[in-house]
Amino acid sequence: MEIGIDSFASAMYGSNVLSSVDAMEQLLDRITQADEAGLHVFGIGEHHKKEFLDSAPAVILSAAAARTKQIRLASAVSVLSTSDPVRVYQNFATLDLISKGRAELVVGRGSAIDAYPLFGFNLNDYDALFKEKLDLLLKIRDQEFVTWSGKFRPELKNQPVYPRAFQEKLPVWLGVGGTPESFARAGRLGLPLMVAIIGGETERFRPLIDLYRQEGQRAGFTPDQLTVGLHSPGYVAATDELAVSEYYPGYAELWTKLGRERGWPPVTKNQFDALIAPRGVLVVGGPERVAEKLLRHSKALGGVDRFTFQMDNAGLSHQQLMQAIELIGTKVIPLVNSAS
Repeated sequence: MEIGIDSFASAMYGSNVLSSVDAMEQLLDRITQADEAGLHVFGIGEHHKKEFLDSAPAVILSAAAARTKQIRLASAVSVLSTSDPVRVYQNFATLDLISKGRAELVVGRGSAIDAYPLFGFNLNDYDALFKEKLDLLLKIRDQEFVTWSGKFRPELKNQPVYPRAFQEKLPVWLGVGGTPESFARAGRLGLPLMVAIIGGETERFRPLIDLYRQEGQRAGFTPDQLTVGLHSPGYVAATDELAVSEYYPGYAELWTKLGRERGWPPVTKNQFDALIAPRGVLVVGGPERVAEKLLRHSKALGGVDRFTFQMDNAGLSHQQLMQAIELIGTKVIPLVNSAS
């Protein structure tokens, strides 16, 4: 199992607000730390809000590429519905050249909708936009000269798109939430699947992942071509008790705030305890508990090829995040590997 980090480039640590310059420098330090600690991948999301600095993930990842040697660098996710697929491909092909073949794209429709009014798109076209733009992105990836027409973008007539990626086939993952059609679409296209699970019990997604695999095999892809990734909130500290005491306050503050915006009740400690229990989604604890939970999640879902932690929006300090990255690299990954 590959293990990594996803970040939204938060400039908020609890009640402390960093300058944008300091927050960006610390983020790049964490990506460097992840590379040196042996993590497999670091992803940058895409948001267009004051508290996050990730509106241009390819730019951040390119800066990280110049500082790192081995770690793969991915979007997490790129909101393809509100982007021009030509420009998305060019940005990540350029990143692929800078990183010498370490770039990846995770594309999705976006769970946050802030990009739609910003770039002048209608939410009524939420799925149609994504379907059309994904089709174009994959054509650009696979063909140097592209002929294509659609509803939301001017047509292309035997138009070359440059630069070309360093990798022969730039990896494009499909980022999904809980919509069955999204899982089926990824399977029919044979694309790797990145499942964002942020609440409840992870095993409830098994029928959807089974659907992905069934649709993929029906489309002619072999089981080893159908890759499953899992993205969930989590945190690793030296002990289980320390992880909970450091993670819970910021987690409760964040999700209570989101609840006020989206209509759910405040977070309680009992709810949190259920989420960090063996079947709950949150991967929070010391290295042994975290490794056990990752293996349990993988078994419950029929095999997970990649897991990415979302850690930096729960009020944790830069130093706490750096220590967590070190523990993932030196403790969690070896424990998972030894049990696999």
